[in-house]
Amino acid sequence: MPSSGGADGSSAVSTAESAGETKGGEEGPPRRVLVLNWLDRENPQAGGAEMHLHETFGRIVEAGWQVTLVSSGWDGAPDRVELDGLEVHRVGGRHSYLLKAPGHARRLLRSRPFDVVVEDLNKVPLFAPFWCRRPLLLLVHHLFGATAFKEAPLPLALATWLLERPVGTVYRSVPAVAVSGSTRDDLVARGLHRDRIRVIPNGVELEAFSPAPEGGRFREPTLLYLGRLKRYKRVDLLLKAVAVLRDEGVSVRLLVAGKGDHREALEREAGELGLDGEWVRFLGFVSEPEKRELLARAWVHCLVSPKEGWGIANLEAAAAGTPTVASDAPGLRDSVVHGTTGFLVPHGDVEAVATRIRELVDDPALRDRLGRGGRTFAARYSWDRTAARMREALEEVVASS
Repeated sequence: MPSSGGADGSSAVSTAESAGETKGGEEGPPRRVLVLNWLDRENPQAGGAEMHLHETFGRIVEAGWQVTLVSSGWDGAPDRVELDGLEVHRVGGRHSYLLKAPGHARRLLRSRPFDVVVEDLNKVPLFAPFWCRRPLLLLVHHLFGATAFKEAPLPLALATWLLERPVGTVYRSVPAVAVSGSTRDDLVARGLHRDRIRVIPNGVELEAFSPAPEGGRFREPTLLYLGRLKRYKRVDLLLKAVAVLRDEGVSVRLLVAGKGDHREALEREAGELGLDGEWVRFLGFVSEPEKRELLARAWVHCLVSPKEGWGIANLEAAAAGTPTVASDAPGLRDSVVHGTTGFLVPHGDVEAVATRIRELVDDPALRDRLGRGGRTFAARYSWDRTAARMREALEEVVASS
């Protein structure tokens, strides 16, 4: 199974729930689950939502349940495949999935006795309450809102924004799972009932992400960005922060690991700032072992996007004993504990980012303290707990229906 989650930050969620603990009680019979998600983990555009899907529902399959996934395809992708025990049906492509998935899902629902349907709302809603007559659970990482205009061309961004507008009305009576307190609050603000939203944070493979041994960090002060290179991720803010540090005489280098359609623009900006070469390196796609090594050896992990569902890389960095500097933004403030696992800074404030990085680079004792705090924090979360609590949520939906 692919490996790779978070304080909820809200008093409305119990201590046991925010710690990811499962509730007692006997497990029900194995269920048949139909999951709808825009991508599967093999898709070239896959990200944290797909990691969550496969880590969670792959474990649900291991518990004896049957899970079928309807996702989109891409050029050269087979229409049917088994991944992590999930039977994957690929229909449509990146932009046609929204139109084709409901029809395919309805055909599956007519031909198979599914107990429950999960709409994993990823990018745009499929509006399953209009056409699904089986017990339904909504799973939400985050909604784009106005951030869509920072990533996509205007027509596509406007379509995304408009399609999200009726979410509160269409899904008002549907039980939901949010991956963070921030996402739950967003759903409540849009009209969903707070008491019908269960917060189930992401997990992490604690054993897979180990702190570097003594002397195992990079010799030079090294910052790490790990994720997709999309415009809304705002990696450009990190480039500007590195330029500020250079001008102040602070020697650092930034490693940018990941792929995406914004790489060329970022490389161009790095060149314009005079950072190419010794200051910034673009590593492209990295394998899972390479990712773990980078997280363990880096001095500081950085993620300064304006909004995330959770920010899985923050928890992975914490598990590796590496502090994070992140935007004080929805999702990120759930997966970074300010002053304990890293620092939160106002989104878009380059000077604040540079200041926190400089503090961490100059103070080994501070890095060590936050690294230990991160490791302790990460130990509260596991994919096994996430999957167990997801099974509970699914059982409740079936029982209440």
